[in-house]
Amino acid sequence: MPWHLQRPVYFDVPESIAIPLIHRSLYTAVWYVAAPFVALRLLWRARKQPEYLQHVGERLGRYTGLPPGPVIWLHAVSVGETRACAPLLHALLDAHPDHSVLLTHMTPTGRATAAELFGSLAPRVQSVYLPYDFPWAVAAFLRHFHPRLGILMETELWPNLVEACRQTGTPLAMVNARLSARSAKGYARAGALARKAFAHLSAIGAQTEADGQRMSNLGARYVMVTGNIKFDIAPPAPMLALGAVFRNRFGPQRQVLLAASTREGEEGPLLEAFARLCPPEVLLVLVPRHPQRFDEVAKLVKRASLKMQKRSKDVPVMADTRVWLGDSMGEMYAYCAAADVAIIGGSWEKLGGQNPIEASTVGCPVIVGPHTFNFKVVCEQAIEVGAAVRADDIEDAVEEAIEILANPPRRAAMGQAGREFAQSHRGATERTMDMLTPLLRGSRPQRR
Repeated sequence: MPWHLQRPVYFDVPESIAIPLIHRSLYTAVWYVAAPFVALRLLWRARKQPEYLQHVGERLGRYTGLPPGPVIWLHAVSVGETRACAPLLHALLDAHPDHSVLLTHMTPTGRATAAELFGSLAPRVQSVYLPYDFPWAVAAFLRHFHPRLGILMETELWPNLVEACRQTGTPLAMVNARLSARSAKGYARAGALARKAFAHLSAIGAQTEADGQRMSNLGARYVMVTGNIKFDIAPPAPMLALGAVFRNRFGPQRQVLLAASTREGEEGPLLEAFARLCPPEVLLVLVPRHPQRFDEVAKLVKRASLKMQKRSKDVPVMADTRVWLGDSMGEMYAYCAAADVAIIGGSWEKLGGQNPIEASTVGCPVIVGPHTFNFKVVCEQAIEVGAAVRADDIEDAVEEAIEILANPPRRAAMGQAGREFAQSHRGATERTMDMLTPLLRGSRPQRR
């Protein structure tokens, strides 16, 4: 049933949950033991992304400057969450014109995406790093910004942060929340620590009823099924225009196979199958999930003896080019709009898959692999309505793509099914705002 026709679903658990303090103390002790390794990891990641060594003080709770007016704090871990929060961020700004939104991230790419999407909204929208989950660091964060409301995108749960918000009376909600059965087992192994963190959240807006039930089983008290906010993201007009530019570069008559958000271990088999099965007139647009792997994937293409050009060179695509490497960020809508069919990465290795919504929204047929547990319901619904198909392995996916390319009526039917699928699931932002507004109205956090 479409989300805009479905009534909200709530789950409740008993309010008296006795959890000894020792669990969080041990958790904090692990953070202190791990601190040197966390610093080494920053240095290691900075080899490919020097930005990891910028704003390090923020990761320890040291901040300068404040947004104007009362602050609504919205946590978006990295690129995907930052893009997904856009409809909610704009709704918050519109509904509360005297407030500012503080975005927090954990990665430089998330922060860069925020600057790209929301830079024009400064100073009402500002970005910083969320501190590591040391009690003194999160206390300093709350003391400096004094947010009226905290919002966690998807499932980012930090026990000391949750406890600090409880102590200061800062409402803390989780929105667009998803929790696979696999992840739920991981939280269950944390026992009382996870139950206490879930129990102390002020509200949870779950993507699906199954997500909500799993969180309820872990101790969450106030859960509402609000749907997936990503369905509310309208393809930006500049991205659709860029997609038309891409298509013109490829050649209007050339067939285009998009491999979107691929992960380590997937590109090698994909390139081998593509070289062996696809005729020369098919162009593979290969877009790795993480920018730090662009050079690595380029080497894999050369090793496969396929002629390659890079999107970053911004030149026409030659007729004998077999692979166009999408070495850019934030242009997935353009890539999908320019493609005839899309293979969604992250679903061939046991990584949980990536979201097919962007491709479906612009009418691009989708092929997913066997491992889509992070987006289980969305993928199953897309397959059910005919917007997507599932393939057992990468070779099967390439063969399926060839069949779709060779069958224009089927391709058109899948594209239309995708557009209708995306349209029918909109409305999550409005339901999420209905859940958050009472929390913000009643918020009077204490200064520590």
